Amino acid sequence: MESREPTSGSSVPPRRGDDDRDWSLATQEARAGEQQPVSGAVAEPDATTVRRKPIETPRQHPPVKLFEKRARVHNQRIDGPFRRFKWGMMAVTLAIYYATPWVRWDRGPYAPDQAVLVDLANQRFYMFGIEIWPHEFYYVAGLLIMAALGLFLVTSAVGRAWCGYACPQTVWTDVFQHVDRFVDGDRNARARLDAAPWGARKLMRRTFKYAIYLVISFWTGGAWIMYFADAPTLVGDFWTGRAAPAAYITVAILTLTTFTLGGFMREQVCIYMCPWPRIQTAMMDEKSLLVTYKDWRGEPRGSVKKAERNPGKVGDCIDCLQCVAVCPTGIDIRQGPQVGCITCALCIDACDRVMASVGRPRGLIDYATLEDCAREARGEPTRSPWKALLRPRTIAYFLIWSSIGLAMLFALGVRNHIGLSVSPDRNPPFILLSDGSVRNSYTLKLRNMESRPRAMRIEIEGLPRAIMWSDTSGRDTASRAVVKAVPPDAVLAARIYVVVPAGAMTGEFRFTVTSQDEQRETASADARFDAPGDSE
Repeated sequence: MESREPTSGSSVPPRRGDDDRDWSLATQEARAGEQQPVSGAVAEPDATTVRRKPIETPRQHPPVKLFEKRARVHNQRIDGPFRRFKWGMMAVTLAIYYATPWVRWDRGPYAPDQAVLVDLANQRFYMFGIEIWPHEFYYVAGLLIMAALGLFLVTSAVGRAWCGYACPQTVWTDVFQHVDRFVDGDRNARARLDAAPWGARKLMRRTFKYAIYLVISFWTGGAWIMYFADAPTLVGDFWTGRAAPAAYITVAILTLTTFTLGGFMREQVCIYMCPWPRIQTAMMDEKSLLVTYKDWRGEPRGSVKKAERNPGKVGDCIDCLQCVAVCPTGIDIRQGPQVGCITCALCIDACDRVMASVGRPRGLIDYATLEDCAREARGEPTRSPWKALLRPRTIAYFLIWSSIGLAMLFALGVRNHIGLSVSPDRNPPFILLSDGSVRNSYTLKLRNMESRPRAMRIEIEGLPRAIMWSDTSGRDTASRAVVKAVPPDAVLAARIYVVVPAGAMTGEFRFTVTSQDEQRETASADARFDAPGDSE
């Protein structure tokens, strides 16, 4: 089999086995592709900014390695508006997480005084003045829906701002990176220490740093279990060995995961493990604000001296790599949007500082929409970021999100604080008494959702001539109403007997319960009275 030789002037060597491939045409296509614009935001086809990409020769063999070893990220310290905002968000989120279990809230003498508590033993969820019972799980579902819509709103408006500022993985990774800087020094010092052989100095630094990691991780796991029991009591029981085994197991697991994910895996979680970067692409479009490198302004790159020697032929980017050095995930934002970008905007702080030092306008890397980038590339005026946020999609997300929140607040405001459920006896369904009357037995569960005892009056609606009594009283006290005292924040099971005289009408009826206080709340439940001759 003969190999087709490339035409003269071609730098591409022949390839065995490809008789039908015209290598001169491939070379022309590669050279034409070299002249394509760097960014899709450049609207004009005759833009002067072009890729400086060498032509690759055809690959003779498949790659030997399918896995690239991780390059450890040593991000550099930076100061600027976005870094200070990130500091503020980190302080707020960590303070909320660690301090919330210790906040007290007075609910009276019969309820726990912890402001936020998931009381699994008694099946309650407390959040300040709100108490959620198991049958009200739809409130939790509403909160989850609001959280999802909030993520959709943030992503459609400002990209992965949640990932960059408030995601737990980002927050704890930031904490551990500051520990690295505190113990090992800034970027260059950490890189040198990593490359250095193991010795006494490196071993001591690593031991000290990992000890700080463990303290942070242990306190993170310990803070989590405090949401499920009274925090001061649990801490005392934990350190004296009286806590439940589940508490020790949970703290151990969360300590290990925090130590591993925040201390070592870091950006690998964001890039490879988290599904959110893949999902968010469905909610972002050309109108979303993103951290963007304006390549039509920055390319071709060159130093300040090169720009002075070639006026008008070099872009604003001086290729200082500061945007890469400060990135917590180690990406190069100049390569365009990518899954590793968490939109923390630290590269904007770094680039703005460099532009100020060389006397060039800020904004080479900036928050911008692709539409505004295209306008700016054409020399047209752009919109302010606030106008970019106010668009139909973000407004629709906000209206849906706020509507759900308002509906939940309204439901909480008007909800009933008593409840009633009825379970009839099925074996036997009825008892025929000696005087011809018929008795049915029911188990009523009276729910008192307030942190104080309440008297509740049970009445029968329907069943003319029927009377009832409870298991704590005799038939001599029978009437059409029974009063029960229900403990605070509890469910009382009451055994009720209903008797209908011989010949009286039977069938469907209703139990009604009314609180005997100033609120006079009511609840009701349907029931059926069975008698001889009734068909199923």
